[in-house]
Amino acid sequence: MSPDDIETKTCHDQQSQMSHEIQYMSPDDIEAKTCHEQPITYHKTCHDPPMNFHHPPPPPPIIATSDVIANPGPLGLCGLALTCFVLSLHNAGAGVSSTGPNNVVTGLALFYGGMIQVLCGMWEFKTGNTFGATAFASYGAYWLSYSVISMPWSGIPGAYSAADPSQLAGSMTIYMIAWAIFSGFMLIASHRSSIGMVLLFFCLFLLYVLTAAAEYNSSVSIRTASGCVGVVTSFVAWYNAFSGLLTKQSSFFQLPIGSLS
Repeated sequence: MSPDDIETKTCHDQQSQMSHEIQYMSPDDIEAKTCHEQPITYHKTCHDPPMNFHHPPPPPPIIATSDVIANPGPLGLCGLALTCFVLSLHNAGAGVSSTGPNNVVTGLALFYGGMIQVLCGMWEFKTGNTFGATAFASYGAYWLSYSVISMPWSGIPGAYSAADPSQLAGSMTIYMIAWAIFSGFMLIASHRSSIGMVLLFFCLFLLYVLTAAAEYNSSVSIRTASGCVGVVTSFVAWYNAFSGLLTKQSSFFQLPIGSLS
């Protein structure tokens, strides 16, 4: 007999012996025998089918995606530059009286200089630029508040006219000094950015100081000087904005800003 025949015969003999024992045992004996044989270990017999274990496939890897945010800096700087440019030309008396109305800047201050800069500040928060977010959101709020002060329906000019018109100049002096202090803080915080940014915040600081002095002294000459500084500030802001637009991916040349980092 071959080894396979011997193994098959052995399995049949074992099964026949087990069946013969069960035939001559009472149900109580079978239960007692089962309890004494615990724990029962399963042994694979010759006729058992093969055991196939199918493991489920592993889950696909999770790929983290992030939203792409464009650089909001050039847009915010353009909003600051253009609004400051229009107001500064009025203060400098360029073709108009420096003491005349300048309410045409209210629309720019409300939308382009104000709302757009606040939005740029929120987008800078998204990119992780705390300095840019603070600067744009703050100066955007400045232009929004400046436009509200100039609007007759706000009741601010009327309140001063009804009480004491000279008090408006004193209040605007305090208003401009507060923004000069803030610009000084931003000037210090920009010392590791670039020469262009340091120059921009220095011009803003000087502009607010001159505007506060013009309001306090009711001086036309100082107001004209603040308008000239404002024009220079606008061109510095535009230069920084265009340096952010003219990148290696979008331009054949770049504008140097003198990185200090």
